[in-house]
This record gives sequence, structure tokens and C-alpha cells, in this order.
Amino acid sequence: MDSANLSRRSLLQAIAAVMATATAPVGWAQVALAFDQAHAAHGSGERRLSWLKETEAADIEAVAAQIIPTDDSPGAQEAGVVYFIDRALGTFFSQLASDYRAQLAVFRAGYLARYPTARSFASLTSEQQVELLKRVDHTPFFTTTHLLTLLGMFTLPVYGGNRDNVGWKLIGFEDTHAFYPPFGYYDRDYPGFIESARIK
Repeated sequence: MDSANLSRRSLLQAIAAVMATATAPVGWAQVALAFDQAHAAHGSGERRLSWLKETEAADIEAVAAQIIPTDDSPGAQEAGVVYFIDRALGTFFSQLASDYRAQLAVFRAGYLARYPTARSFASLTSEQQVELLKRVDHTPFFTTTHLLTLLGMFTLPVYGGNRDNVGWKLIGFEDTHAFYPPFGYYDRDYPGFIESARIK
């Protein structure tokens, strides 16, 4: 297995650990296949919107920023998650795109009904955003956005998100095909590793 495939497999394992409780609208086999297709189709990693409108992207970015907020560490906004979502829905998750856009329209109508003078979800205060998201956290829109946010945070940067590897740094993931001992507390004091290093 080459290093690129091993790196993708290791990353998917890391994502799976982070997303153990997430409800996925597609299966893991489809996620892995989609990632391979995306890698082949978008090798440049360029970040620009192609499927989402600017107003839609602003609202989705604000939702993603509440899912993985910026605090002492970078969050979804710094990771450029919205660009991953845009690319995903425009290409390798296009089977979700039509439903997602309709769900987004319902979400937007909902917050405008509650805050008629709001220019956008992004323009609301953080407290207002959280209050609204608590009301919709069971909906398909939020479930899909939650999944895509996590994928965009921890995916390979070439897919549009995880800018500057901020997601990987957050979970301690290293994009490498080689792993060196010690691997954990159980073998950290094993003297054989020192001898192995000397032989090399």
C-alpha cells in the first residue's frame, strides 16, 4: 500500500474516532469512496466557492463555527470548513445537494420568522445562534451540517477544509505513513527500542 492510501486510511480512522456518535446520511464506504474521487478531481486544494451562494455560505459557516467554535484553539472557521462543504455538495456528495439546499431554505425561513429584521443567521449574536440551533439540532439540515463540519475539520486539506492542518493538530494526528515506537505507556520503557535505533 502506498503512503497516500495509508495516509487516507489513517485519517479515516481518526475521523471515525472523533465522529463515533455522529449520524451519517451516507455510509462509511461511500465516505471513503467520495474522498478518493475528490482527491482525484481536486488535487490543487484551491479554496473558493463554486456551489454555495455567498449568503448561504455565510450562514453555513456560522453554523459550523458553533459546532466547532474558536476558543484557545482554531475552530471550523479557521479550518475553512465551509469550503469543504461547498466542494462536497458540488461534487462527491452531490447526491445530498438538492435536499440540503431545500433544508437550508427551511432553516433560513425559521430564523427569519423568529428574528424578522436579521440580515442573516451569521448576523445574529452568538447567544441567538445557539438558541436557534438547539431548536433544530434534530433536523436533517443540522445532522448533515454537523457531519460535513466534522469531515471538513479533519479531512485531508486537498479536499477544501482543514486549512493549515488545524484539525489534525487539534486531535494530534500526524500525516505520516511511518510510525515509530514507543506506541504507548505499555512499551515506553522497553530498552529494545534504543538498540533498534542504534542499529539503524
